[in-house]
Amino acid sequence: MSYRAYQQITRRRSRQIHVGPVAVGGDAPISVQTMTNTPTTDVAATVAQIQRAERAGVDIVRVSCPDAESTAALAAIVRAVSVPIVADIHFHYKRAIEAAQAGAACLRINPGNIGSAERVRDVIKAARDHGCSMRIGVNAGSLERHLLEKYGEPNPEALVESALEHAKILEDHDFHEFKISVKASDVFLAVAAYQQLAEICDHPLHIGITEAGGRRTGTVKSAIGLGSLLWAGIGDTVRVSLSAEPEEEVLVGWEILKSLGLRHRGVRVISCPSCARQGFNVIETVAKLEERLAHIETPLTLSIIGCVVNGPGEALMTDLGVTGGGNGRHMVYHAGKTDHTIAAEGMIDHIVDLVEAKAAELAQAPKQAAE
Repeated sequence: MSYRAYQQITRRRSRQIHVGPVAVGGDAPISVQTMTNTPTTDVAATVAQIQRAERAGVDIVRVSCPDAESTAALAAIVRAVSVPIVADIHFHYKRAIEAAQAGAACLRINPGNIGSAERVRDVIKAARDHGCSMRIGVNAGSLERHLLEKYGEPNPEALVESALEHAKILEDHDFHEFKISVKASDVFLAVAAYQQLAEICDHPLHIGITEAGGRRTGTVKSAIGLGSLLWAGIGDTVRVSLSAEPEEEVLVGWEILKSLGLRHRGVRVISCPSCARQGFNVIETVAKLEERLAHIETPLTLSIIGCVVNGPGEALMTDLGVTGGGNGRHMVYHAGKTDHTIAAEGMIDHIVDLVEAKAAELAQAPKQAAE
């Protein structure tokens, strides 16, 4: 079997819904989400945070709507941003109706928690009238009492049963534009719950490891949990939950998808950990390049290797590459072939220029082919 054959992930077949213009499920690309942490009533701060997430590549943003003042502010937020907004609703059915009226593309709500059958019908009618989809969001930390009594503790079976109970309420009203999440902060619990759910329904799945932790620990936990699910073909939209800024969640989400070949965006840097053989300061160089190349959206690869042991080999598999050499001169590769040498002084500026030129070339190629 060829090496490329091992890189193919077969995604679970799911029905497709829409969050505004973003398709979720089916053959749609796996979308990347985040959530704002500013007071929703502070429209300027919330919009600014969403716009930073947009620059990082977010597809969908969730905004909490705990009160009437927040749903009132939501209308202005929706008008000011480009990505679809999910309104995060808990318990109060009127907030869901107000959010739909304000332009939310999706409601994150558990229908079993909002009261009477009449209230559920009112929410579903508002969703239909305003073109909203929904997300059933089950969390191990807030399972229903009857399920905790039945199972004794949060476990995969309890999470799945909760999700299906909420799903049945929507299905009984002939509403099918919804996705499901069964999140937990424990990686094993979350993965097992999603695996079970994926086997018994065809609803699109929003995957995540909830309350994963800070930037470092949360990234590691999310990469393990989400990576396991995505490798198995499970997951239609992802949110990395970090105690960090929303744009950081977006960047980590993208890196997880890019590492599995599921989506491609921006510059993927392949770099060595550095050692005494390095011809230049690899760690400092990579940090500066990642910052200065963050604006590029065109997918391309760049290898930054400190010495000739692995540098030429890595350059064979990247669009551009730099390998450290002796006497302060370093080799630049283009499409795997040696191209020219550069001095350490001004090297970062030179690499940025090369990458920007290559990105422009790659971006132009599809247009020329279409003509």
